[in-house]
This record gives sequence, C-alpha cells and structure tokens, in this order.
Amino acid sequence: MHAPTLSFDVVIIGAGASGLMCAATAGQRGRRVLVLEKANKPGKKILMSGGGRCNFTNYQVEADNFISANPHFCKAALKRYTQWDFISLIERHAVEYEERRHSQLFCRHSARDVLNMLLDECAAAGVEIRTHCELLQVSALDSQHLRYRLELRQGQQPLRIECHSLVVASGALSIPTLGGSGIGYQIAEQFGLSVTPRRAGLVPFMFSDSMKGLCERLSGLALEVEASCNGQSFTENMLFTHRGISGPAILQISSYWHPGDSLTLDLLPGIDAAQWLREAKQLQARQLLRTVLAEKLGRALVTELQQLWWPEAADKPLAEFSDRQLLHIAGQLNGWVIKPSATEGYRTAEVTLGGVDTAAISSRTMEARDCPGLYFIGEVLDVTGHLGGFNFQWAWSSGYSAGLAV
Repeated sequence: MHAPTLSFDVVIIGAGASGLMCAATAGQRGRRVLVLEKANKPGKKILMSGGGRCNFTNYQVEADNFISANPHFCKAALKRYTQWDFISLIERHAVEYEERRHSQLFCRHSARDVLNMLLDECAAAGVEIRTHCELLQVSALDSQHLRYRLELRQGQQPLRIECHSLVVASGALSIPTLGGSGIGYQIAEQFGLSVTPRRAGLVPFMFSDSMKGLCERLSGLALEVEASCNGQSFTENMLFTHRGISGPAILQISSYWHPGDSLTLDLLPGIDAAQWLREAKQLQARQLLRTVLAEKLGRALVTELQQLWWPEAADKPLAEFSDRQLLHIAGQLNGWVIKPSATEGYRTAEVTLGGVDTAAISSRTMEARDCPGLYFIGEVLDVTGHLGGFNFQWAWSSGYSAGLAV
C-alpha cells in the first residue's frame, strides 16, 4: 500500500506542552503546522501534572532554577517569553488560577483548562493535530524548501510527510505510561548531535538497609525538613512512603543526587537543636527526651529515632543525659545522614536530567546549528527545572522561541 505524501511548513513531533506552544506560535505566523502525537490524545502529562491542577509557571523564574551542563543556555528563551507572558495568555482565556507556596501558580479547577487553552490557540491558528502516530523514520532531503521526510504509521495507515522545519518536542524518558520515550535522542544522534548522560530527576528515593523498615512503619507521615546533597539544599515537606521517602524536599534534592551519595536531613530546620535541648534539660529536667521531641516531631517518628539513637537511655529523664549525649543527638536531629540505595527511576520521575547537548543548539531559536530546519524544544534538551512550575515555563519559553523561527 502506497503511503500518501503530505507537505507542511512545520512538523512537530509531540503534542505536549512545548509542542503545542510551538505549534500555536508558528501557526499564528501563518505557517502550515502539523503536530504528530503517538498517544491517543494530546497533553497527557499536562493533565496529570500538579495533582491534576497543573503548576503551569512560577512568579519567580531565574536561570538558577534550571540544571544544565550549560547553565546560561536557558536565559535567552526565558527572557523572550517570560512567566508574565504566559500568565497574560492564561488571563486572556479566563483560566482561574491561584498562587501556592514558593510562588507556584496552579489552575484553580483543572489542568484541562491549560490544555484546552493551548488546543484553542492551535485551532485558531489552523494547526492540525494527529494522534496515534508512530514515527518510523526521519530523513533529510536535498532541498531548500522541503528539508525533512518522515515515514510513519497512523493506526494502520502508512503516511509520508515532508516539511521545511522539523521540531522535536518528544519529551524524555520520564513516566513511560504517559508517553515518555527516547525517540528525540535517537533523532538527535542520527543527525550527529551529542546527547548528555540521562537520569531520573524529581523522583522519590528507596532504601535497602534498616531505613527501609523505618520508612514502611512511618508510611504516610509528613514533616518539614531541610534536605541537602552536593552543596544544594531545599526546605520543604518530606513524606515517608512504604518504599522510602518522597515529598517536595526530596524530589528537589534528587536532581542533585548521584548513586552512592548520602543525603543530610535537618529534621528541625531553623532550630538549633543543641541549644533547644540544653534549655529543655534545665526547664523540663524530669521529662523523657522522647516526650520533649514529640512536641515538634510527632510521637511515631520520635519512637523510631529513639530506637536508632538512644535506645539504652529510653527511660532516663533529661536531667540524667550528659551534655555530650544531648549534643550528639542534637547533631543528628540537625544533620541526619542517610544513604538511599536508588531512586524509583523513570517510572515515577517527573523529569529526565540530561538530554540533547545544548552546545549544538541555538539558544535564541532552538535550531540545531549544523542542521538547518531541525529544532529541539522542551524536556528533550539538557535543561531541567526545579519543582514548582519551572519545567512548564521552559516548555512555554523554548516552544515560543522555536515557533518564531520555524
């Protein structure tokens, strides 16, 4: 069966956040745009993000909120299309939103509001979106007008598409159940671009030592901690799970952790535990240490810490603890060193660290320098945001920059 050949000005691989943003921007410039999506509907990751409310950007966006081998790369795009530009788009579509902790912006009702807004923008710009599309092959054409040919299958139907500009917005390896894949890296390598090492980011930790049992017993308990690793630290909630530890503080620090590293947890951020315990010894001399600690940390956690750090003194009143003993326990409260065995991996990771090496990409247009008409945007690039709306802002900014250039 012969595949029909269709031609477009712009073909975008992936109907996620960056792909839809790029499509709408290019379509509004009068470009004939086709978006190809392998899943059964566009924007699946948008819909599940932020607990179904989509943390679509942040009031405070800086280059420091992003991890990349080239920390300057993201600056041009973030400046060209800012958080304020996206907020103004949201407001134009009357999407209700709210600010949460750390300047994070979420939809008040549903992530579907953001997806519908992007789809409406695409429809108004004449963008065509096709789902159930499996990309089989990409090749370069020897023509100034039509530079790339794609062979694909839509359902059972073979298709051949030729285009002037090809935009890879295929996402990365995170959450394969929502369509995460490495096809963008394969296209990059096919055209001679290098790809930096990849690993799961914004992901929970697991343990194989005695911490595993402790986490299982405390599963469901959350508390504020300062989590530190490799010179970075985040103060946020941590959640014990039946597999290990999660929560915003842990997801954030996971992006700086490498296998074999230890983490340091301050269970009393902002409190000098040594001073507090010295004062408690004077003012509450007859109390048990666990009773005093339970005021700030909760009984279940303190029971576990007692087993770890002072089991032989469990029933001694504070007055009988030496200053040295209290100093040692205080040091652990402000600096509990734990060693994860692994992360939960791409299955639950919100992002993929690493990706297409930005050294070969124009920071202004997202075009591959040595491959005219080939663009990479969003998560497929070696640019990864912190938790808090930064990865979506990178999708909007990089998608917009490419949309102006294709």
